[in-house]
Amino acid sequence: MVDETGKQLGIIPTREALRIAQERDLDLVEVASAAKPPVCRLLDYGKFLYEKTKKERKARKSQRLVDIKEIWLHPKTAAHDVEFKCRRVREFLADGAKVRVRVRFRGREKANPKPGQDLLDRVLKNLMDVAVIEQVPTVEEGASSVFVLLAPKASADRPREPAPDEAAAAALVQA
Repeated sequence: MVDETGKQLGIIPTREALRIAQERDLDLVEVASAAKPPVCRLLDYGKFLYEKTKKERKARKSQRLVDIKEIWLHPKTAAHDVEFKCRRVREFLADGAKVRVRVRFRGREKANPKPGQDLLDRVLKNLMDVAVIEQVPTVEEGASSVFVLLAPKASADRPREPAPDEAAAAALVQA
């Protein structure tokens, strides 16, 4: 048995443990029932549950759900449109979302997926300064599309450090 301060009281019969709990106005809670003999603890169970739910609420509050945005392209997508889509991917990554870039094939494009994979490679080269590949390019069943999952680089999350000229200018302004 363990008391409310964490001090071990040793092996105590159940009736004696219940009596001690009633004297101290606490609850006797079985912590490890599989142990031989079972381990019990003296504590205020209502307060324990309250603190537990409070911790869970705080953990949920600080937990950040990661959005997965998806951008679709086709092998015949024009260069300007690809640049525009890359800008959108950069915005999503800057917001902390993951991005799935998918090149979809239609009709006869499924027979020759090479142009689509080349397009995906060009997009990846364009985005490597702000993104890291989380899932390698994968071809879906039936070769209807190929996709890659991108995550923001860790350095994108950190605030950028000022360039030496900016730091010198800030020091002059403060002086």
